[in-house]
Amino acid sequence: MKVCVFGAGYVGLVTAACLAEMGNSVIGVDIDTDRVAQLERGLMPIHEPGLDTLVSRNLAAGRLRFTTDVALGVSHGTLIFIAVGTPPAEDGSADLQHVLGVAASIGRHMNDYKVIIDKSTVPVGTADAVRTRVQEELERRATIVPFAMVSNPEFLKEGAAIDDFMRPDRVVIGCESEQSEHLMRALYAPFLRNRDRIISMDVRSAELTKYVANAMLATRISFMNEMARLADKLGADIEMVRMGVGSDRRIGSHFLYAGCGWGGSCFPKDLDALDRMGITADEPLSIVRSVRQVNDAQRRLLGQRIVARFGQHLSGLHFAVWGLAFKPETDDMRQAPSVDLIDELLARGGSVSAYDPAAREHAARRWAGQSGFALADDPVSACSGADALAIVTEWREFRSPDFPQIAAQMKQRVIFDGRNLFDPQFLADSGFEYSGIGRRQIVAPVNDSVPPALTERIAA
Repeated sequence: MKVCVFGAGYVGLVTAACLAEMGNSVIGVDIDTDRVAQLERGLMPIHEPGLDTLVSRNLAAGRLRFTTDVALGVSHGTLIFIAVGTPPAEDGSADLQHVLGVAASIGRHMNDYKVIIDKSTVPVGTADAVRTRVQEELERRATIVPFAMVSNPEFLKEGAAIDDFMRPDRVVIGCESEQSEHLMRALYAPFLRNRDRIISMDVRSAELTKYVANAMLATRISFMNEMARLADKLGADIEMVRMGVGSDRRIGSHFLYAGCGWGGSCFPKDLDALDRMGITADEPLSIVRSVRQVNDAQRRLLGQRIVARFGQHLSGLHFAVWGLAFKPETDDMRQAPSVDLIDELLARGGSVSAYDPAAREHAARRWAGQSGFALADDPVSACSGADALAIVTEWREFRSPDFPQIAAQMKQRVIFDGRNLFDPQFLADSGFEYSGIGRRQIVAPVNDSVPPALTERIAA
């Protein structure tokens, strides 16, 4: 099938590459000439495992092209995906200027039947607005061209987007005609050979589904974070609670991990947009607003605990930070808890040495010229001379570190585990003072030497 994808950002690029992989002829359109030039050479503007290989393979096969030529893209695609950004406006609602700008471009250039597909995360009613904008352009041209609107929300996890697209849990399509639904089912059929996972519904329900899904996931995390703070006060262990609760089949174990807060580009803006939709509809969403408030507080928790431990003024103290991206397998630092923590430490006079496997370039730009901030080449060197180590992102390489080597590097053996990666008793036995999220804090005896228990248990 002939497909055009407007937007070569995260969603658009993954969509274009995966559709081309299944044999479709795909053109990606973006207004950023530098980005298009890079993509034509197979250079990725984002970090996503496997995406570079997928793009390069389909470029070489001739199934995938990138261009800034809007007319070329519109004339090529029978199916036209709109996958441009929807940043938050000042009031928290989704800013649709880019979406509607693409809609106008489609209306100016289309000359035959098109299925126009909203892939971006957009508020309920956006398909109607896109239809109106396209129709306005057709009327200016005094032209009648048939087209259909479809809502096809994305459910891609950063770090696992290729697998999510190629092996979807479900494909939600909101269609307004049998013809558009038939074309959408044909497009996704190669991805669903084992079992039909397409859920077809009306357009407005499909638009709302994406927001409700993200709000539900964020709610589970924030709920467990709130319970973790209660566990801290009551002397309970939230990890034990998580296993007890998650074993209930009605609840399940996914998204029940307590930590130092969620971030990224989706949850924060989608919850704000959903909250704004509720206000506009005169149906305030108190749970959605509370989820956001709990997370805002949770993102400050590590900084608060470090201040409580070391005092209000951190001058002369040095801190190691493991993890800068908001989650593993991405370089995305948007709304990352690491930003809140590092800004807090630096503002109070502390110095920071940070390490992340993927987000180094973004961090270098974020704290460029900032006194007291440095990037480390590996986790161990980040701990050199540190008074405390804070773990913010649960990268795999952090799960089983060389504790004897870390202990030898640190000035004070204090660990603030923002992702509950380690066993508190084991670290206490090993000479560390450990503070997790919702886990009993255990303070080890002060000892300048590396405890024998540490070496023995690691070796075992």
